[in-house]
Amino acid sequence: MTAQAPLVPADLARHGPVIPVIVIDELEHAVPLARALVAGGVKVLEVTLRTPAALAAIAAIARALPGDEAIVGAGTLRSAADVRAALDAGACFGVSPGYTREIGAACRAAGLPLLPGVASAGEVMAASADGHGFLKFFPAAAAGGVPMLKALAGPFPDIAFCPTGGISAETAPQYLALPNVRVVGGSWLTPAAAMRAGDWARITALARAAAALRPA
Repeated sequence: MTAQAPLVPADLARHGPVIPVIVIDELEHAVPLARALVAGGVKVLEVTLRTPAALAAIAAIARALPGDEAIVGAGTLRSAADVRAALDAGACFGVSPGYTREIGAACRAAGLPLLPGVASAGEVMAASADGHGFLKFFPAAAAGGVPMLKALAGPFPDIAFCPTGGISAETAPQYLALPNVRVVGGSWLTPAAAMRAGDWARITALARAAAALRPA
């Protein structure tokens, strides 16, 4: 992605089958982690706002891997303040665990592309009514997994999903085989033990395997 090419949420699925859901506790891990993922062929990075280091980590990654090197976004957006902070940090997109009109309006006002979270038909309808056609299905495994996504395909043939939550390298192909799934989100690419140990080679290997995933 370049500064001249506006990002729309559906673009995120064009860069590979998996978006890593990243939790960064130590700021110094941010850039080497991002470089390790990119080296493995994973370009879209969702850094969740679950730790005090998250916003600074997004800013560091955005500075170190600009332009076409990486597309860094902010996950766990829960308020308009989160949206503004993510944009100020340099996030190219936002991801929310659920959907509210406040989040949708804040992202539109900020010009921040949003991948909103849904877990039910009613939430799909609310997000769709506000113009969102590419949605995060979360928590995927707990909310019904593959059978639920199959069920949602009937009444919502125009909606595509990024299931996230409880997905592993072993189950990801089952989700990717669904016609209404474009990409999956997963935390297995960035194990905490590997990050603490600075084992970036392991993370690159996990990223490479994830980038090669195919539908079951």
